[in-house]
Amino acid sequence: MRKYTDNQVARANSVDLAAFLSAKGERFIKAGKEYRWTKHDSVTIHRNEWYRHSQGKGGGPVDFMMEFYGMEFPDAVKELLGGEEPGDDKTVSQNGDTVFNEGAYSQNCYEAESVKVEKDDDVVDGGPAVADPIPTREVELPEKDVNPSHVIEYLTKARKLDPDIVKEFMDRGDIFQEKEHQRVVFVGRDSDQTICFGSWRHAGTEQIRGDVTGSMKEYGFKSLASWTERKEKERSARNLYVFESPIDLISFMTLYPKYWHESHYLSLGGVSAKALQTFLSDRPDVEHIYLCLDNDKAGHEACAKIFDQIPERYAVTQIVPIKKDWNEVLVQRTGEPEEKYYSSRVELRASGEKLVPMIRMSDVKPTTIDWLWYPFIPFGKVTLIQGDPGQGKTWLAMHLAAACTNKKELPNELPMDSFNVIYQTAEDGVADTIKPRLVQCGADMERVRIIDEEDEMLSLTDPRLELAIKQNNVKLIIMDPIQAYLGPNVDMNRANEIRPLFRYLGGVAERTGAAIVLIGHLNKNSGTQANYRGLGSVDISAAVRSILLVGKVEKEQDKDIRVVIQTKSSLAPKPTPVAFTLENSKVEWIGEYEITEQELMSGKSGKQTETKLDKGINLIRRLLTERKVMYVTDLDAEGKKLKISDRTMRDARRKIESELEYGYEDSKKTVHLKK
Repeated sequence: MRKYTDNQVARANSVDLAAFLSAKGERFIKAGKEYRWTKHDSVTIHRNEWYRHSQGKGGGPVDFMMEFYGMEFPDAVKELLGGEEPGDDKTVSQNGDTVFNEGAYSQNCYEAESVKVEKDDDVVDGGPAVADPIPTREVELPEKDVNPSHVIEYLTKARKLDPDIVKEFMDRGDIFQEKEHQRVVFVGRDSDQTICFGSWRHAGTEQIRGDVTGSMKEYGFKSLASWTERKEKERSARNLYVFESPIDLISFMTLYPKYWHESHYLSLGGVSAKALQTFLSDRPDVEHIYLCLDNDKAGHEACAKIFDQIPERYAVTQIVPIKKDWNEVLVQRTGEPEEKYYSSRVELRASGEKLVPMIRMSDVKPTTIDWLWYPFIPFGKVTLIQGDPGQGKTWLAMHLAAACTNKKELPNELPMDSFNVIYQTAEDGVADTIKPRLVQCGADMERVRIIDEEDEMLSLTDPRLELAIKQNNVKLIIMDPIQAYLGPNVDMNRANEIRPLFRYLGGVAERTGAAIVLIGHLNKNSGTQANYRGLGSVDISAAVRSILLVGKVEKEQDKDIRVVIQTKSSLAPKPTPVAFTLENSKVEWIGEYEITEQELMSGKSGKQTETKLDKGINLIRRLLTERKVMYVTDLDAEGKKLKISDRTMRDARRKIESELEYGYEDSKKTVHLKK
């Protein structure tokens, strides 16, 4: 095991501490011959000594780095010596291993007068302090050899490592051959796959090894279950196997190849617990840690020390190789049946507390909302249509079903491709009311389905809902009224009973991608918003993503006008209300209708206007008649002036695409009317 020499430790402890820390960005207040650290004002520093007055203790630079930055002794010495490795000033040999590091330097050049001093909260010298008191050095990986045959020969022949496993590591760049000396280099990365660590060793008979300059021990050579081709196993990868070196890690994989893709593996690059602590912080899914350190005094002592640092929630097992280390076991194995590779398997701690299932936001893939009718009804979500009896809710629902089966248009929407619909009702007769009305609306009867409830009544949490959607390729399901499908023994006025129902229903919508539309009645309370007048708990309104209020304009005497107002929109800006007439039992859309929810509920009338889509069409025709040719971006900009969105302008162009021709000028798309 590598050790720093007495001379190196002495040089580390002779560093002018205030100057060293100041060079790293720390700030101080001068107090006579001493410097008071602004981060801990009870700490004073004089040359290479420090004292913490609040606790009555002090020491030298090495103690300081261990006390305040949590470093272990070797790391503290290394930091103070500018990255110098053990034995650089005097080559040492232990157990046949010559240990040294290239690129280290033998002395620090920190001057006492270079200390950054603070006075009256202003830094007199050196500017603002950096956030990290000990900034990390950049990892300086050696040049990669394009022909790694020497290293491959060494790893697979001399070390007996599985060629396929070695190839997998080399393919992702975690093992490569150094060009100059043909040494093997092992790479460690952080959670963002940034290279933060590198270690090398002689690819031959000489046992010479070291760390790459700038390496951080917190990020060791590793293999994650999620990096393999069997990515579906990542969530069940609860086991972590820990080793001293990369060679031992891959040796263990070679000895036990059957399930290695399903677990995590980590090399500490020695016996420090730093890499393990960082790994556990980045991978909270780990439940069981297997300490597979060397079978020698140093390995056993390190195992005990590391175990003491592992939080109690983890189960911990020590697996001791039958030889000195796992590569020695691999090289000397006989291949006999039932050959044993470990001398003991000790459960240091039984299973700890059960992990709470967690989802990391980094694992969540962003998606966009698809719309059945923008912005009224989204796919994959639950929508509520409500209103007083006789106001047109059911007619709207039937017209919606018809539009989805026969390519009819909805306001501000282009015709959609036909798809199957489930229309589930518990109020009206299917044969005498529902089917005749659907026929009047022009629905394709082949595409309208009903779940048979003759033997068993349907509910919002009935598994048949999801199965029927999937089996019939349904993209819209309408349930009328909501009260009939809550299920037995459910009080719709109790939030604790309503919330689970809608959580389940929302999951069905999300998993299937279908739009689920519920029809609901309002209560008789007047003077309140419609969202608070729905029958049952207000949690019904809170759980759905969109609420549409349907009401009749009572003061319109000449026409039977019904208005659709979106009173809740969680996924898009609320639109201008739209209106339809319901004369002779036929739905006819008449455009947008300027009226507020309060005005509609109190019986007042509003003002009929063009839909945004119609406004966009008329704007395009007028502008292209006047200007002949326009950039498409300029045309959309004119639409925005009239509060017509780019989406609506695009749909307007598609609506009259037979009238338009496109071209390019200065690499920009143009449009003009056909002659």
